[in-house]
Amino acid sequence: MNGPEEVRARLEETGYLVDDGLAVACFLALRLHRPLFCEGDAGVGKTALAAALAEALDAPLIRLQCHEGIDASQALYDWDFPRQLLHLRAAEAAGAVDADRLEGELYDRRFLIARPLLRALETCPSVLLIDEIDRADDEFEAFLLELLSEFSVTIPELGTVRAQVPPVVVLTSNRTREVHDALKRRCLYHWFDHPDFARELAIVRRRLPGVSQRLAEQVTALVQTLRSEDLLKPPGVAETIDWAEALDALGASEVDAELAVATLGSVLKYREDAERARGLLPAALQGA
Repeated sequence: MNGPEEVRARLEETGYLVDDGLAVACFLALRLHRPLFCEGDAGVGKTALAAALAEALDAPLIRLQCHEGIDASQALYDWDFPRQLLHLRAAEAAGAVDADRLEGELYDRRFLIARPLLRALETCPSVLLIDEIDRADDEFEAFLLELLSEFSVTIPELGTVRAQVPPVVVLTSNRTREVHDALKRRCLYHWFDHPDFARELAIVRRRLPGVSQRLAEQVTALVQTLRSEDLLKPPGVAETIDWAEALDALGASEVDAELAVATLGSVLKYREDAERARGLLPAALQGA
């Protein structure tokens, strides 16, 4: 892509709206082959950005979902031990006697299971989403640091696998803990904030063109009000879209208090938040 404006246009064609800062960050990530580190609250569009980039680039999206205890065998590669054992038994039944040759056959590429990171190195082009890196351990961060510096990995039995063209890498963090500076320094950084009313309404209208204008405006205004309250988990843009979609599925063209309360499970995920919202909705609807 030739510049941030083209990036913006291509992403908007997929239905993903970006501001100037994010358009520049995406362009630099593509031009400089640098990972893009996206940080912010859950539901603000970090994961959706990777999917939009993959669609805009007509490239496969390869996703690695991080979790506590994730290690290289889950993220990079592993050997298919059941198939290796079957091959070994078949060779023994056929009377194979050359141990060295048999060992070489066991560690052939066909018995290697490529996990997301290895698949991204071998797939050109590709978009690699490393989702919720803040859930992984420090050791996994250190492993990623090395991989993202060289875009290569050495498999002892097979040799070095190096990406012909580095994948587009998007890392996301919900900031449940601080990610080490060493990893962030390898990346371009963008903070995802909750959008203002006009921008969030535009996102809802783009994602749900069949929803009435009145319904979209009311839902967006209600979510903006809920975010201003002291909730355990303020709703993100994803929840705004879910709420509008749920109300539309019920045949609503606008929101009333009864419908809003009945569908709170689409937007709030904690009992305490839902109880607080029930007391706020009547007054909030009058201003929506």
